[in-house]
Amino acid sequence: MFQYIVLIWAVVQLIGVYFYIKATILGETKPNKVTWLMWSIAPLIASVAAFSDGVRWAVLPVFMAGFAPLLVFIASFINPKSYWKLETFDYICWALSILALVLWWITKEPLIAIIFSIASDGFAAIPTIIKSWKHPDTESVEAYTTGLFNSLTSFFALRTFGISELAFPVYLVLVNSSLIFSIYRGRFKKIKKHNINI
Repeated sequence: MFQYIVLIWAVVQLIGVYFYIKATILGETKPNKVTWLMWSIAPLIASVAAFSDGVRWAVLPVFMAGFAPLLVFIASFINPKSYWKLETFDYICWALSILALVLWWITKEPLIAIIFSIASDGFAAIPTIIKSWKHPDTESVEAYTTGLFNSLTSFFALRTFGISELAFPVYLVLVNSSLIFSIYRGRFKKIKKHNINI
């Protein structure tokens, strides 16, 4: 039964990403390409690593956490207006993210792969968390909200409650919550500043 919950929320996440992609194509949302590319690579690697370590249904939300950003990354090239200018800090995070993946490649241990994939994904998330806080109008909250609920479904499909099963889902809950908070906090600050200026 729990696997059906995971499947349902995987579909829901795709719906949330659809709205994000639509907003990206229309130029309403401006995804940070570095973030979304690394968000696709790290979870997909973590999915393979977790699957090789015996994790089954609980890995689907992690896989979706990589597949959905890959779709967004591809969509970001369709409309030039959806371009977000990358700065030095973005490239630093990208380099740290790549370094984490290289360290995983050297160790070739499933658990180490998951830990470094989380580090990679986390470094990739930093530029978008900052962008969401400073420029909330360039982000759409739907993809992160459905991503959050999709991550939570992992806990229904856990078998052993080992680190291989728990680590990435816990991280995904935290990072999606941070992004949602940053967007709403940024919007609230802009509304408050606007009301003060009136």
